[in-house]
Amino acid sequence: MSTTTPVSSNPNAVSLSAEAVIAQLRSMQSQIGDMAPLSKEQRTLVKQRLRMQSKTVVEASINVIGVLDNVSQAIGQPLDDVRQLQDDAIRWEAAAEEARGFLNGIEGANLNRRQRLALIATQAYAIGSQLAKDPGKAVLLPHVEEVKRLKGVSRRKKAAQAPQSPPPAPAPMPSPGPVTSTAPKA
Repeated sequence: MSTTTPVSSNPNAVSLSAEAVIAQLRSMQSQIGDMAPLSKEQRTLVKQRLRMQSKTVVEASINVIGVLDNVSQAIGQPLDDVRQLQDDAIRWEAAAEEARGFLNGIEGANLNRRQRLALIATQAYAIGSQLAKDPGKAVLLPHVEEVKRLKGVSRRKKAAQAPQSPPPAPAPMPSPGPVTSTAPKA
C-alpha cells in the first residue's frame, strides 16, 4: 500500500480549500434551473419505470412523433422540443458522470488524509508512551493515559454493539387436545 499522496499532473493547478469548493458547488447549483433532488423512494420508482422502456424503444417512439404531425399534436409536444429534451438528457448524463468522478476523487483524497492522520496519531501515542516512562517527561503521562482510556472505551463500545443472540424462546406448553375417550358417559 502506498503512503504517498498523488500529486496533480498540472504544476500550475490552484489548490482550493474545502470551503472554496463548497462555495463554488453552491454557486453552480444556483445556476442550474431544473435541479430536482429526489428521495430514495422516488429515485427507485423512477428507475423502475425507466427499466420498462429501453433507450432504443424511447428513441424509436420519438421517431413516431416526426412521422405525422397528428402524433405531435396529440401528445402536445413538438418534435423539436422532444429532441432537445433528449439531447439535454444525454448531455446531463455526461455531467452527472463527471460529478460522480469528482466526488469519488474528493472522497478518496479525504480517506488518504484520514489514513495519514491515523498513522501520525498512532506514532505520536507510541512515542509519547515511551517518553512518558522517563520521569523528566512525566508531563506526557496524563495525555498518554487519556489516549489509553479512550482506546479502551472505543473497544468496549464495539463489543457492546456486537449483535447479541436473543434469549431462547420458552418451549410451547402442550395444549389439551380433544378428549377421545370411548368410555360411556354416565
